[in-house]
Amino acid sequence: MNKEPVSRELFDEVMVPNYAPGNIIPVRGEGSRVWDQEGREFLDLQGGIAVTSLGHAHPGLLGALQEQSEKIWHLSNVMTNEPALRLAKTLCDHTFAERVFFANSGAEANEAAFKLARRYAWDHFSPDKHEIISFKNAFHGRTLFTVSVGGQQKYLEGFEPAPGGIHHADFNDLDSVKALISKEKTCAVVIEPIQGESGVVPADPEFLKGLRKLCDENDALLIFDEVQTGVGRTGHLYAYEMYGVIPDILTSAKGLGGGFPVAAMLTTAKVGASLAVGTHGSTYGGNALACAVAQKVIDTVSQPEILKGVSERSEKLRQGMLAIGERYGVFCEVRGAGLLLGCVLTDQWKGRAKDFLAAGLEEGVMVLVAGADVVRLAPSLIIPETDIDDALERFETAVKKLAQ
Repeated sequence: MNKEPVSRELFDEVMVPNYAPGNIIPVRGEGSRVWDQEGREFLDLQGGIAVTSLGHAHPGLLGALQEQSEKIWHLSNVMTNEPALRLAKTLCDHTFAERVFFANSGAEANEAAFKLARRYAWDHFSPDKHEIISFKNAFHGRTLFTVSVGGQQKYLEGFEPAPGGIHHADFNDLDSVKALISKEKTCAVVIEPIQGESGVVPADPEFLKGLRKLCDENDALLIFDEVQTGVGRTGHLYAYEMYGVIPDILTSAKGLGGGFPVAAMLTTAKVGASLAVGTHGSTYGGNALACAVAQKVIDTVSQPEILKGVSERSEKLRQGMLAIGERYGVFCEVRGAGLLLGCVLTDQWKGRAKDFLAAGLEEGVMVLVAGADVVRLAPSLIIPETDIDDALERFETAVKKLAQ
């Protein structure tokens, strides 16, 4: 096998141009630090967009992967496997759920959730009760169904006609939901407890409680898309606990595998029964390797000291970014929860979030954007506090240069 270093230019030669990656190619990671081809070190506040929940090369995850790799990698879903059963039991024990469906990505988990909602309504009510209410600026994945449920028209351009029966309300506006929901037509309402991609915008607690009540009154299922907020990201194992609102279906991915592709849809026994034999499936869903790694992630993240540490790190990072924002007039607010934070640019800097990403890379710190006006942070849940200090120092240097 050819192990010679490859250049960024090779991307343009061999890859479909749906991404626009930067020039840096990381080749090694340890904890919250990564190194590129030239050996330059970067502090990682991206976390693979809330994926590498325990950082890079975590010894526990390496051990779980190695141990399982010497047993069974894959089986068809004609039979089950021990890691999948153990992980499903663990997820049920730690959440409201009684049944689990495994997939490979957040989009697949959401696809399963939307199909289940329609099938449940078909089983218990009427084929006419198929409509799904989502929210403007939502993001639920890139399959045709999930991108249609997501409330961002730009992702549908060139791919229409979209699946029908989908409506979009205004986030944090209960009256806009009341105007759309009906007992005869609505099968589900789906929401991100914190809208991630559109700017790290948290749902108001009373709004979510109102959604729960509306769903109950209209025999509709409430779906929480916790692909980004789940697995300890907010300082709770899942964000619904923070809000005190229990959904009927919850989707989980990203941080669930700590970087290994795995996803899950969680639901109750009553609702889950509608995915009877043959109604849905996934070749790799419940893969033994993926489930063994995810088991170690959940066992680690669910420890009280880890979740408490997320809240402590969050406050340190939040206060540090607020201080930088105040000193240089760049951020007017830092919102979000746990280690999913959005630093909102002031009017003077609106539209320039990518400039902060680029400036950070120059100083050896990796951040994200959430739209054009928000710098997003989603580091490892166990990032050392000394790394936070170092990252803040590097980022301030980047901001200072931008502000000059």
